[in-house]
Amino acid sequence: MAMLILVRSIAVLVAVFAVSMLSSKAEAFTQSGIASVYSGGKTANGERAHSGALTAAHRHLPFGTMVRVTHRKTGRSVVVRINDRGPFVRGRVIDLTPAGARAIGLGYGLAPVSLAVLGRN
Repeated sequence: MAMLILVRSIAVLVAVFAVSMLSSKAEAFTQSGIASVYSGGKTANGERAHSGALTAAHRHLPFGTMVRVTHRKTGRSVVVRINDRGPFVRGRVIDLTPAGARAIGLGYGLAPVSLAVLGRN
């Protein structure tokens, strides 16, 4: 009986540790750099790019990752889903659709941003 209780306790501790590691890794990823605006064509995950969607391109984050993008000058933020690869210009960390760019007050052009991963969709 004591052995069963010990095994269950260890299993619960392992599960709690695994969940905390997964969530801390997701929340721990942050990045700063320049955001740009893009639109059109087919995305790297096979979807069609929609200028009104809150999606974005990132070089390395897995497709489906939800990212909070905060404009460092205005403080405005938006949550976007990664569904494409890019940007491939040095210093740029994310390409936003026009809808995502408008949400943070960017419109068109470039902006200094901070990224924080919220999890996967």
